[in-house]
Amino acid sequence: MPVTMSEARFDDLVSEALDLIPPRLAAAIDNVVVLVDARDEEDPGLLGLYQGIALTERDSHYGGSLPDTITIYREAILEMCESEEQVVEEVAITVIHEIAHYFGIEEDRLHELGWG
Repeated sequence: MPVTMSEARFDDLVSEALDLIPPRLAAAIDNVVVLVDARDEEDPGLLGLYQGIALTERDSHYGGSLPDTITIYREAILEMCESEEQVVEEVAITVIHEIAHYFGIEEDRLHELGWG
């Protein structure tokens, strides 16, 4: 049975997950916006999505670009979890997973590291 949670509480969990990023890594994150949305219309089961140019792929032409975005999909996460504790864990995993894409870490490597 899906977990029921207010949007404000879910937003707090995303903020708390961002606080888990070590300060040295957090300082390297630039020009990224983290958003929370209900669901991805094209892929309703998607938990999170990084859209942008990974740090490892940026070059001198990157200047002036719009911010990259990381979107965390609230309803998809709440649907897959059975307790608030699971939601806390899944939000943290999803946020870290999408931040890793910003740093250029690919899907296969994330799965190898246990962040799949």
